[in-house]
Amino acid sequence: MSLISPGWLLLLVPVALLAVAYVLMGRRRSSYAVRFTNLDLLDKVAPRRPGWRRHVPAAALLFMFALLVVGFARPTAEMRVPRERATIMVAFDVSASMGATDVSPNRFAAAQEAARQFVQGLPERFNLGLVSFSSAASLAVPPTTDRQAVLGALDRLSTASGTAIGEAVYSSLEAIASLDSAEEAPPAHIVLLSDGSNTTGRTVSEAAAEAAGRGVPVTTIAYGTADGTIVLSGREVPVPVDGPALRELAERAGGGFYEAATGDELQAVYDDIGTSVGYRTEVQEVWQWFVAAGLIFALIAAVTSMLWFSRLP
Repeated sequence: MSLISPGWLLLLVPVALLAVAYVLMGRRRSSYAVRFTNLDLLDKVAPRRPGWRRHVPAAALLFMFALLVVGFARPTAEMRVPRERATIMVAFDVSASMGATDVSPNRFAAAQEAARQFVQGLPERFNLGLVSFSSAASLAVPPTTDRQAVLGALDRLSTASGTAIGEAVYSSLEAIASLDSAEEAPPAHIVLLSDGSNTTGRTVSEAAAEAAGRGVPVTTIAYGTADGTIVLSGREVPVPVDGPALRELAERAGGGFYEAATGDELQAVYDDIGTSVGYRTEVQEVWQWFVAAGLIFALIAAVTSMLWFSRLP
């Protein structure tokens, strides 16, 4: 937290002096009471002593003054606020290895379901597009606010051979660029899910450099386990998830890297990504918090003084 007008904090000096004066006056009253040599008479004159309660209204009043002073100093804090606009491209791996059953019911079906929930959870004003990739990348849905179009395209995806991760990034970047207009382009982000390494097309390094050059972060998800297998031509073929290339892509393109070994983990990853791309951090004034707290302490001072001493402080 920082202060826009810290000079107002000088008003805390008289507040501190007021607190010191209250303590000194309390000690003075105590020494004066001891002058009554007849303690029995003192008990009859004041049989009930308020004790700690007599300090509560004064303490609340001092807290009120201090909080109002800090409010005048205009404190600021970093706040998360929802983005009004953004463009998100989901790049979905539909290579044959996504049919592995190490994830129930299989990688492909579980990834489809998690992607559906991710799509439905994004703010309505966000542009959302879908790229599918196997041996080549294909723009399934250009960026749009029509969520049903994206959900329908997700349902129609099917697997094929090959994994063109680099091409998927390039296709996503081209789709984002197609939205450029005379107005300032909204922030963009690519979310790429895959379970394998790049086997065809442009390299991951080239794609990462292109994304970084255009200022578009690429967040990658390595999905699956080391024990995944598929059946090809009647024989079982291991298809372990390969994370290093996806990590390199994310790190070089300024995005995040995630690993998910179950459908639930993948959903948690999507939830985290949705939060990070759907909000931005802004510095905002929070003086109203301190003024509100000061008013609460003022009420405490008034109520306790009225209840215990039948007067306002």
